[in-house]
Amino acid sequence: MTRYTKSAEAIKALTPEQFNVTQRNGTERPGTGEYLNNKKPGIYVDIVSGEPLFASADKYESGCGWPSFTKPLTHGFIKELHDDSHGMRRTEVRSAHGDSHLGHVFPDGPRDRGGLRYCINSASLRFVPLEKMLAEGYGDYISQVEGV
Repeated sequence: MTRYTKSAEAIKALTPEQFNVTQRNGTERPGTGEYLNNKKPGIYVDIVSGEPLFASADKYESGCGWPSFTKPLTHGFIKELHDDSHGMRRTEVRSAHGDSHLGHVFPDGPRDRGGLRYCINSASLRFVPLEKMLAEGYGDYISQVEGV
């Protein structure tokens, strides 16, 4: 079984924006994220720990300005925390092992797909395309990617 951890090397390799988002609970500007318009099949992993977080099959266009997903690949790699910052009541989403701030989850997603919208910063993610998933150790998740 793969172990996912937060390491000093991974933190050191982050860009300033990735560091701000994942380590300081920041948010990238809406409409600017690298993966907002990505439509390729694959999975999204925590940029710090490599934990598998979301599948392209669960990504949808919500119009909010950030990549949106209806559900995580598995709830074991996601932590949901109460967040009262900025005068709002929200549910923060963090990676379980890397403890990276990912974004927030809201109850306004597509009803026919569970009703949730995981609004996630591209800066907290790394995309692993379908054709590289097996080689990178994510073969167990191939069945959750569309086009398989």
